[in-house]
Amino acid sequence: MTARLLTVLTATLALAACASQPKPLRGDYVETLTPHNAILGDYTGAAVRWGGVILQLEPGPDVTCFEMMATQLTAGGRPYWTSNDTRGRFIACRPGFYDPAVFTVNREVTFTGRIAGYDTRRIGEYDYRFPRIDADVVYLWPVRERAEVITRPAPWPWWGYW
Repeated sequence: MTARLLTVLTATLALAACASQPKPLRGDYVETLTPHNAILGDYTGAAVRWGGVILQLEPGPDVTCFEMMATQLTAGGRPYWTSNDTRGRFIACRPGFYDPAVFTVNREVTFTGRIAGYDTRRIGEYDYRFPRIDADVVYLWPVRERAEVITRPAPWPWWGYW
């Protein structure tokens, strides 16, 4: 009986470990602070873990900046869309070169870092205040493959209709 319980407990812990966050994304962050909330005040210096989809990539001579549309994050830290629930926009900058051929528009990325300040940029005719983070981690997620789910087979001509 004890061996069976130990086996079940070990299997449960192994599955729980698979569902955790990737190691680079772990840490203590202000989870309730979203980019939208950050523009309403001054949160310079706050440690955040934000993610979303790339809107624009700006490689510079020493640093690459990502303009992002923020989304919710899953428990594992991956960006997750829910019915137009955007969390605002933000800019994340990291030293080094990040290839625009790999970090393409609409790719999912999660960043960890601290809010370094705010930039004002134009979106159309609107001046938008972007929180800018100095990213410690840039985590590019694999592309989600779409799968067509068939709940029941199509009726074949020889099956007839019930």
